[in-house]
Amino acid sequence: MKSYRIPQTDLEVSRIAFGTWHLGGTWDSMPPDDSLRQRADALLHAAVEHGITLIDLADIYTRGKSDMLVGETLKRTPSLRDKLILQEKTGIILSDEIHDGSVGHYDFSYQNITRKLETCLQRLNTDHVDLLLLHRPDPLVRPEEVARAFDDLHASGKVRYFGVSNHTPMQIELLKKYVRQPLVVNQLELNLLHNDLIVDGIVANTAQARYTGARDTLDYCRLHDMLVQAWSPVAGGQLFVERDDSPDHVRATVRLIAELAQKHQTTREGIALAWLLHHPAPIQPIIGTLNPARIADSVKADEVQLSRLEWYTLLAAARGAGVP
Repeated sequence: MKSYRIPQTDLEVSRIAFGTWHLGGTWDSMPPDDSLRQRADALLHAAVEHGITLIDLADIYTRGKSDMLVGETLKRTPSLRDKLILQEKTGIILSDEIHDGSVGHYDFSYQNITRKLETCLQRLNTDHVDLLLLHRPDPLVRPEEVARAFDDLHASGKVRYFGVSNHTPMQIELLKKYVRQPLVVNQLELNLLHNDLIVDGIVANTAQARYTGARDTLDYCRLHDMLVQAWSPVAGGQLFVERDDSPDHVRATVRLIAELAQKHQTTREGIALAWLLHHPAPIQPIIGTLNPARIADSVKADEVQLSRLEWYTLLAAARGAGVP
């Protein structure tokens, strides 16, 4: 698989990453059983066999079980650690994480960032992660606390590089005023159906424009050498099945993806992900499948070269409208 060099780092990463959102099974306190361990082991090895090197994690994924299962695989196969770029996300507190009845919220305090990272390292059976991202913007953020946490984690060797997820340009600028380490990644929801990051720049100053909070985010990341990562890159599978209750533009997109897959002699996943890979940002899709066969279908995107016209035709279908 072709790779990206993350700017401002020495990290060379696969163009497609593997995400662990549901790797640990259910989102409860039930410990993972052997079937989940075997599935996680098979998925991680399949990802590596297909050239994927970046594994995307978060301390809340299946309440820590996703991290735990990755850690167990690394413990069984220590040589795997050197082949992987481990990326952790932190900052979300689940509604019942502290006590029953509490409200879900965000916490970018020094204590929470450092405490959660220590827990993640224990679960992962490793002494460091390569990337640590702030998961979702915290309205109560005190950037000086984030900066102190990043300084300590970097100085101790527990985190090599830092980034953000779901952040706007001004939220990043506020952090950069205090944080000394470069912010090298911004992970954002982006797919053919969730295309505001791209469309906002096209429809600006037209009657089709609407405020989404996405404006200028993609260009900002390009300007400031931040790798854009796309979560939910295939829209939860909506791009592959034509349902009777789907809106017209979704059904049209599903049909077009199928036609292009046949034309390019590839999979539907290959077309949907190739649309993201075609963008010059560049964009790294994070696939979250629990089926090893879908990993094989997804990495075929690395071999697909869409034409400019095909790229715009997919965008027009997904929008249900042509370009202005």
